[in-house]
Amino acid sequence: MIAIYLTGAGIISGIIFFNRHRTINYFLVFIFLILQWAFTIYSYTHLHSEELSFFRIDALAIILLATLSIISIPAFYHSYIYFLKHKEIPRQRAIYFSAMVVLIMAMSAAYLSSHIAVTWVFIELTTLSASALVYHRRNIRSLEGTWKYIFVCSISITLVFIGILFLSIALQQSGSTDLSFSSLLAHASSLNEFWMRLAFIFVFTGLTVKAGLVPMYTAGIDAKDKAPSPAGALFSSALMNVGFIGIFRFYEVVAQTSLRVWASNLLIIAGALSVFVAAVYMLKVKNIKRMLAYSSVEHMGIIFLGIAAGGIGYYAAILHIIFHAFTKAGMFFQVGQVYRIYKSKNIFDTGNYFNYNLAGALVLLFGFLCAAAIPPSGMFISEFLIFRSLFEAHYIFVLVIILILLAVIIWAFGKNIFKLLFTPAVNFKDENVENIKWHESSSQFILLGLVIYLGFNPPPQMLDLINEAIKNFPR
Repeated sequence: MIAIYLTGAGIISGIIFFNRHRTINYFLVFIFLILQWAFTIYSYTHLHSEELSFFRIDALAIILLATLSIISIPAFYHSYIYFLKHKEIPRQRAIYFSAMVVLIMAMSAAYLSSHIAVTWVFIELTTLSASALVYHRRNIRSLEGTWKYIFVCSISITLVFIGILFLSIALQQSGSTDLSFSSLLAHASSLNEFWMRLAFIFVFTGLTVKAGLVPMYTAGIDAKDKAPSPAGALFSSALMNVGFIGIFRFYEVVAQTSLRVWASNLLIIAGALSVFVAAVYMLKVKNIKRMLAYSSVEHMGIIFLGIAAGGIGYYAAILHIIFHAFTKAGMFFQVGQVYRIYKSKNIFDTGNYFNYNLAGALVLLFGFLCAAAIPPSGMFISEFLIFRSLFEAHYIFVLVIILILLAVIIWAFGKNIFKLLFTPAVNFKDENVENIKWHESSSQFILLGLVIYLGFNPPPQMLDLINEAIKNFPR
């Protein structure tokens, strides 16, 4: 099935790229969505099966694949609206949808990859396709953002490659050359600590650019800002999950060795610094999209704090990454509507949003409550469990610092969101404000509704998949 999926997505992307007919392009996008969902359902019903020697359908891959497939539907829907409301150039539309199909295909393959080198290949493919989306507007700012994204991602992919080389040396010394994750798990106890330590440092540092963690989070901030909102929604959710799964799978191997405590401390430092950086920048950032992007850095930091703490933190981290993806995608989709009304992303140019778009304003209000982990948000439950895991692992000092930083982030985030919702906009002429239909916000209500519903009523199938995904970690 993976061969059919990859081939089908490649053919669809290629036809969209060369075709300039609008109706045919949208029909092909619809066919791709059917293929994406067929592949997701097939994966769920074939847990633990292997395909093409380099792909294995495991529980974590299914969770992230289902999350991506859910977000893909509104991503294409809001892309359609984006082109409806902007001057449509057939060539740019074709490149945009072609790149988006490749991006979703590459992320799906990266989730399912069972070989670290194959994961590396598909992560590189996400960089190329995402760059085409960042450069979509063809202006000097998008060009700057694209080159910055390509430059930082190229460095990161080189670091991961060097890490894989060190890993292969460690594996060779233990009598194997198989770089699949199952082989690494089987040989974990016999791998050379020196090479493993070097490999983890390089692979982890390289993947932080996709995961949105310190030290290489910067490229993601610019990409989410410069790309159209539907693409930014994918960058801030499913693409960050690609970095997460890469680090998660390698950490799963390291956790079987004597390096576990050392690696956990590395994750604690990166996670805590990510929350710190988010707090500092959210105090002064006035660009709405960049504010949401820094909020994603904060959440990824919290997720890796949960992984590092262990215990219930493993479960909570996976729960949190699902909820974060739905929340942030919903908020990015809504920012596209904000821009259509105010023609600006600057918080100072906006205000009284309730007067111009009631449904959209409610989305932003509920989105803020979800992102700030305020009940009834499901993120309240996952964050609470992560804090509990930090307490139980005796990271009391880290926990206190994180709670203080979160208070700062919620204050800064809330101040800007409430300014947008309730304070009158300065020098804003509302004679020709676009009337945005309420149904354009319906997909965002569904995503935020999932965050609330799944937090309090997680289905048994989801709980089974999460428990299956973390079964290899020591308790």
